[in-house]
Amino acid sequence: MSGRQLTAEEKTEFVSQLGEKNLLLEECAGTDTLEEARLQLDLAEILILLERAASAWTLARMAFDIALKNESWQDAVEACNVLYQTGQEGARAALGMGVWLAVTFPVAPELTYAMLDHVITETPDNSDDAAFAAMTVRYVIDLRAEEGEHENWGLLANDLIARVAARHSQVKNQQTLDAWMDRLGLRDPQVFLPGLAQVVNALVADSWWFDREALRETLPG
Repeated sequence: MSGRQLTAEEKTEFVSQLGEKNLLLEECAGTDTLEEARLQLDLAEILILLERAASAWTLARMAFDIALKNESWQDAVEACNVLYQTGQEGARAALGMGVWLAVTFPVAPELTYAMLDHVITETPDNSDDAAFAAMTVRYVIDLRAEEGEHENWGLLANDLIARVAARHSQVKNQQTLDAWMDRLGLRDPQVFLPGLAQVVNALVADSWWFDREALRETLPG
């Protein structure tokens, strides 16, 4: 959601953009193409800024279905990100599904970071869940970040881990950070990935919009 009130000029500009995007959407409506999905997401983001969250949810939900149909995992996660930002009923479930897709499939590290950062925002300060999310950020960046961007994203991930450690256990230096990570088993993916899976299941509950096992079968062997 927008963090501040739009000025009259900004509102006018966004309404104008809304009209332009709607005309483009009319040209490809019903095609179930990624072009249609991406226009729906563009419109949904503008609607969120205009505080029309319910309409934004409807468009982003349609975009999610199209992305899933086209096996475009990046676009599906983008849709979940927008759905979460609407703040509507089901937003937390959308976040959980987006995280599952972002970790399971080769989605861009920056989008995966954004989704897991949302999870951290959703968790209490003293919860281990935020630690699992932060460590998964580091894990995904190590797996997927291109060589030229790995260092910068790695620093951001380390900063995120330090921020979570500070709020979780008042960790303030490298020595206590190392001890904190060892105590929670955070160096082991066999600890933090199952931990994150439990967080995702709690967010989504029984509201899954897709069959996880069927999607796993699309992964390369």
